[in-house]
Amino acid sequence: MMFGVKKVFILLSITGFLASFVKAQISPPGLGDANTAFWSAFGVKRNLDSLGKKQTMSYIAIGRKSSPDNDNLFAKQAIFVLNHEFYHSFTPHQQYSYALSYRRQPEYEKESPYDRENIEQEFRIYGRYAYTFDLSKKFKLKNTVRQEFRKFFDADFHKVDEDFQLRTRVKSQLTYNLSPKNNQKLAISTEALFSISHFNEHDQHWNSFGYRELRLAAYYMFNIPNSPFTVDIGYMDDLIRGSRSIHHGGVHYFAADLIWNIPYKKRETNDQDHLD
Repeated sequence: MMFGVKKVFILLSITGFLASFVKAQISPPGLGDANTAFWSAFGVKRNLDSLGKKQTMSYIAIGRKSSPDNDNLFAKQAIFVLNHEFYHSFTPHQQYSYALSYRRQPEYEKESPYDRENIEQEFRIYGRYAYTFDLSKKFKLKNTVRQEFRKFFDADFHKVDEDFQLRTRVKSQLTYNLSPKNNQKLAISTEALFSISHFNEHDQHWNSFGYRELRLAAYYMFNIPNSPFTVDIGYMDDLIRGSRSIHHGGVHYFAADLIWNIPYKKRETNDQDHLD
């Protein structure tokens, strides 16, 4: 196997010395086996206090991907996502978050002409802990552990073969402050995914916990001048263990996100409030 568990930890260690707190970036999800894929999201990020320690991020997103026999990243629908996450930076370098997510993902036949076979729905809850290191004035390092619970249904909310999954994600990301003009930044990251699943098929059973994917990403981020919007443009390579795509360098993603940043606004009080 091209990327065994030992190689995953080696790559994570290397990136750990290089990874960071990118406030707006929305990383692509896994879209399954393909050659190329496209991911785009529109998010609304709101500060809940004047210090920016508490925030929420809500986004809606779509993904498209190629068929196994071509490189057209817009060839077919891959996923629809609704996500809401709450963040709390409880110290200057530590942060936790928790989220709810809904995903609707078409499944396609494995043989040509790769027609759509069915629809899978997913409800996901997850929690995340992150620690950020200030390496210098321009470099920041962020290491993250994220634990997910994923529950799956078909289009009519009936059971599917894979009942639910517990997944652990370990990520390191490096951010370089490219220029203060428009808050331009560059970021690279490495993320390893490990999981165990419970299945409904035949006799109900669990598979073994193990490494499933490695995701390598690079992003360029900037603020649109004189606006509350941030743009992220990125690339991700998804190396899926045991997939067809891993023999061709993985699934190559291109991503573009737009984030609307809403500052904290203190609630005004009226005279009656003061009298009370």
